[in-house]
Amino acid sequence: MPDLRYVCLSDTHFGAYNSLLTNIAAGTRDPEPLHPSPVAQNLAECLRYLASLNAAGSPKPILVLNGDTLEFALNTENEAVMAFLRFFELIAPPGEPPVFERIILLPGNHDHHLWELSRETQYLNHVSGMPLDTFLPAAWHATSMFVRPHTKCVPDCFLSRLLARYPQLRENPEFVTIFYPNFGLLTPNRARCVVFHHGHFMEPMYQLMSTLHSLIAPGRPKPIHPWDIEAENFAWIDFFWSTMGRSGDVGQEIGVLYERLQDEKKRQEILVNLSKGLATQFDLPGWGDRFEARLAQFCLKGVTRHVYGLERLKTAKKPLSEEADEAVRDYVEGPLRQQILIELSQTMPPDVTVVFGHTHKPFEKDISYQGYPSWVGTYNSGGWVVDTVQREPRHGASIVLVDEELNTAAVRMYQESDNPRTQRVKVCCATHDSAGCNNGLFDFLKARVEADERPWRRFSQTVVQEVCLRAEILHSRIQSPG
Repeated sequence: MPDLRYVCLSDTHFGAYNSLLTNIAAGTRDPEPLHPSPVAQNLAECLRYLASLNAAGSPKPILVLNGDTLEFALNTENEAVMAFLRFFELIAPPGEPPVFERIILLPGNHDHHLWELSRETQYLNHVSGMPLDTFLPAAWHATSMFVRPHTKCVPDCFLSRLLARYPQLRENPEFVTIFYPNFGLLTPNRARCVVFHHGHFMEPMYQLMSTLHSLIAPGRPKPIHPWDIEAENFAWIDFFWSTMGRSGDVGQEIGVLYERLQDEKKRQEILVNLSKGLATQFDLPGWGDRFEARLAQFCLKGVTRHVYGLERLKTAKKPLSEEADEAVRDYVEGPLRQQILIELSQTMPPDVTVVFGHTHKPFEKDISYQGYPSWVGTYNSGGWVVDTVQREPRHGASIVLVDEELNTAAVRMYQESDNPRTQRVKVCCATHDSAGCNNGLFDFLKARVEADERPWRRFSQTVVQEVCLRAEILHSRIQSPG
């Protein structure tokens, strides 16, 4: 019987009003983070069930939070923290040890600032002990992927401090460990590995500074290592995607504007008003405000197409658009492969699995990538937010599970639907062509999760109601005047 070693969630976006894991005050459209949301309560019950499947005396599983755990881009810090703490209290009730042995945190684009805090703290700790006349090394922009005997793990300095307030964790200051941008698991014989990455480097928007640099300096090669991508783009990611929501009233207005971009009428109103304002504010001699406004509108349309063209807002019959599929391939075959080879002495394990989130569209599929010996099991863990007014059947979330032999499977928790009868938790695994799932963990989970109505049926009933509520709130925010 396999024991679960890793339980992966991504894109929880704690604190965001449109996150199913953030509580909404009754009769309002406002977050109320002093209590857990109904979906968070049901999800915690499901996680406790999964953890209980391990044999007596086996280690507890480790929780992997694979990016966008906290909503910092369009939300205030305090609400994000409180919503996360309510969830933690469900998996670590007062007076009881946590359900999980520890937490491994991989920041994404919406909580990238968690990495910056830990990175800078570690750097300061490192250089503060060096002699005064020493030439200080440059700060680094990534952690090791695999944990080896000589690896110095980076302690998280944000969530760990918050969780140390709980009595059961006061003696465990390193309950949360941070990795960025990749985290890898490896069997002792190096025959199999599982790699986690949030997924933002798989979308061109988050390598924008590298793209601009290439336009300014034609012929310049693209960065080929994850740390080079981060070094060139971290300030852009941190500024717009991880701190904007905490920029007072401006941040809140940016959040509303972002939501309204998905409505064609509102989008045109925003473009016209902003173009006129720019033409009046920044007058170009001899051009005329009318022409300037049209020029500004043309430029702004290009920008909004970029923002509204984010992968998670695209609708398609396939889990990934053609552009996203190509971007994922570029990252897996390029920077990710480079880091695996560097850390494993130029030897690629014959069996590789990649787990990412970011798109909010869960799927499981074997994909053939250049530079890998065989099919790569590819899992997307989806997300826990409602991004659109209309239900998007591709949107949903999975719990990705890894056992002690690094077999991987996913428990697909929900897909957006108005009909509770079509909503059912199911177990999935990555396959290709007509090949079946030759995976002991998949068989083990399917026999238990899909055969046991509790707590899965209760979760499904709750999630349908809460998706509808978030969609109604989003619609009211988009249509509200202002």
